[in-house]
Amino acid sequence: MIVFDKLWKTMKLKGVTTYKLRESCGIDSKTIRRLKANENIETKTIDKLCSALDCDICDIMEYRK
Repeated sequence: MIVFDKLWKTMKLKGVTTYKLRESCGIDSKTIRRLKANENIETKTIDKLCSALDCDICDIMEYRK
C-alpha cells in the first residue's frame, strides 16, 4: 500500500498548507481528500507535489506492506 504520511510532515516542515497547494499548483480539494485517505492519485499529481515542495518522491510517499 502506498501511504502519504510523509507528505504532511514535509508540508509542515516547509510551511506549506493545503490551501497553498491548491492555489499554487492546481491540486483540487478532491485530490487533497484522496491523499489524506491514501487513495490512488495520478503520477502527474506526484510530479506537481514534488515540484511545489521542492522535494523527492520519498519525501511525500512510501510503500508499506
